[in-house]
Parts: sequence; structure tokens; C-alpha cells
Amino acid sequence: MKATYHKYILDFKHPSGTSRGVLTQKETWFIVLEKDGKKGIGECGILRGLSIDDRPDYESKLQWTCNNIHLGENQLWEALIEFPSIQFGVEMAFQSLLSENPFLLFPSPFTEGSKSILINGLVWMGEPLFMKQQIEEKLAQGFHCVKLKIGAIDFDKELQLLSYIRENFTAEEVEIRVDANGAFDINKALSKITQLTEFKIHSIEQPIQKNNTDSMAELCKITPLPIALDEELIGVFNYDEKEALLVKIKPQFIILKPSFIGGYKGTQEWISLAEKHDVGWWITSALESNIGLNAIAQWTYLKQNKMPQGLGTGALYTNNFDCPLLVSEGQLWYEKDVNWSFDFDDFAVL
Repeated sequence: MKATYHKYILDFKHPSGTSRGVLTQKETWFIVLEKDGKKGIGECGILRGLSIDDRPDYESKLQWTCNNIHLGENQLWEALIEFPSIQFGVEMAFQSLLSENPFLLFPSPFTEGSKSILINGLVWMGEPLFMKQQIEEKLAQGFHCVKLKIGAIDFDKELQLLSYIRENFTAEEVEIRVDANGAFDINKALSKITQLTEFKIHSIEQPIQKNNTDSMAELCKITPLPIALDEELIGVFNYDEKEALLVKIKPQFIILKPSFIGGYKGTQEWISLAEKHDVGWWITSALESNIGLNAIAQWTYLKQNKMPQGLGTGALYTNNFDCPLLVSEGQLWYEKDVNWSFDFDDFAVL
């Protein structure tokens, strides 16, 4: 078996704002496997500044992985415990190689095109007018669940945006999720969360920065709104440590990004623990290209979680790969007759 890795820069159609700044490009890496005339591909979806494996030795670890591909998927997964995005890329690449079609990893009614996955519409941070425009677009596109990134502009203006949605749509018509990306001051978080209750919010993601577990546990205990942990899960590798975190904080939800938490295996560990401790969960992509998004979506369908998932990021880039994934009326569909605009031979020289 031969393994190679390749860097690819994704260009955003529009600058995309988070509480950590504005993104115009997103770096990703692919692992390509070749064996007996077949090829498989996996995406290592790193997000600089956020991924726990954003380290100076990242590329050298990719090279080590390719040099040691003979160890096999399971042994590599264990060896790459501190590199969750590479763990996921390896899992994906092996599954791709084993599959008859390198992009049809988990056949199901979803990949047959008869069933869809409910997803949320993502509204990026920015000036109020820009955010209002995005909200109107998502609602016009038929989304019944929208997720707003908050914490970057004046909080009162963000409340006005939420008020705009609720003036036009009830909580039954449109579910609102908000994501603070850890932007709230610990001492002001409860006050801000309380102000959000007026707008019948479904949940708030990561209101304060990670690694403040005492404060987060207290917030989850007294919050008037369900709290979802996101960044808090990043960098928790050990199964017992994962359980200890959930037991201590007792969140209402956790949000699972396979590229950040060790791929399918790491995500399944969190799911099993969440269900054991009565914690809700849903899965989201982490700005991968359509190659990674496709692999996450196919696996997510198998989990049969009926909540809206966070899988609507495929149209963010100007140079993404055309694929069968289609967003329609707030649902992700797989159009099995649509071909991929991806050629392994072209890709090999990137």
C-alpha cells in the first residue's frame, strides 16, 4: 500500500466572521491511499487557531503517517491520539479504499437519495445589516433551524437581530441556536444568557472559554437556556477524561466535530457517554471541503439523530469539489446521479 499527503487551500466566497476573527481561506490536507489499482482519500480537516493539533510538527506527522501506513487503521489511530484531524483522515481514507466507490463510504437510504438529513442554516458574524441579510436568505431557503454566531459585535445589536427573527417567526416555525465561541465574560455570561431567553432560543454553544470547568458547571446548573459544549471537548483524548468532563459539567448538549475529536471512533465515544449520562448531542462539520463533509454526512445519517445537524457548509468555497450533496428546504440530500468534479490524477500533482 502506498500513501501520500497533499495540501489544499480552500477560498471562502465571502469573508466569514467568528469571535476569533475573519476567515478568507481555509487550509486542509488530504491523505491518498493506493493499493492493487484502487485509490482512497481522506481529509485531515485542521482549523488553524482552534484545532488541538495545530502544531509546528503537523506536516511531519502527516509524513510519518504515510511512511507507516502499513501499521493499519487501528494502530495508526492509537498512535495519532494527539492529532484528531489526522485520525479522521486515516479512518476516512481506509474506508474510501475499501469501498467500491471511493466517495460512497456508507451506503444507506441517504446515499440512495430517498432520505435526507435535517440541518441548520449558519449565519456568520458581521455587521448587523450583513447578518440580517444572511438570516433572510436562510429563511427564504426554507431552513427551520438557524444558527447565529454571536459575540463579535455589540450585544444589543445581536439582540435586535434575534428580535427581528421572532417578530416574523415563532419558535415553532424557526428554531434559533446561538454560538458564542467562548466570547462571553465569565462574570457576565449568566446575565447575557438570561437576556437571550426572551427570544425562545433552543441552545447556546460554548458561552465562555474552555478550561473554565468550575464556572461552566455552575452555568449549566443554573442556566435558563440549554448549554451546548463545543470547544470544551477539544483536546480531551482519554475515555475516562471524557466521562469525567461530562459528569462534572453536566451540559444539556454536546456538539461533535469529527475532525476535532478523533474521527468516527472518537465521536462514537462521546455519543456513547452522552447517552449514558442523558446529555443531548448533534454532529457538525468543521469547514471541511466536500470530501470531508461527504464522509461526515454519510456516517451521521447512520446515527439516526432527528435533531438538525450542522452539515450545511459545502457551499462556502469558490474552489470546493462538486459533489452529490445538495441543500434544499433546510435538509441535506444526496443526489446519487451527480458526479464528483474530482480526479485523483489531477490531485496527485497539487
